[in-house]
Amino acid sequence: MAAPVYIISRVADPIFAVCIGISAAALRIRREEKEKGRAMQETIGATRR
Repeated sequence: MAAPVYIISRVADPIFAVCIGISAAALRIRREEKEKGRAMQETIGATRR
């Protein structure tokens, strides 16, 4: 059986994946809110509620 292949390391790969996922979600929310015409402060306020 072949050894697992890691992009960075065994510990850093999951951390890297979570960071990429959070960044992708934030960018999507930002883009969708911008299309709706909302300002960043309105989006932050809605998120906190």
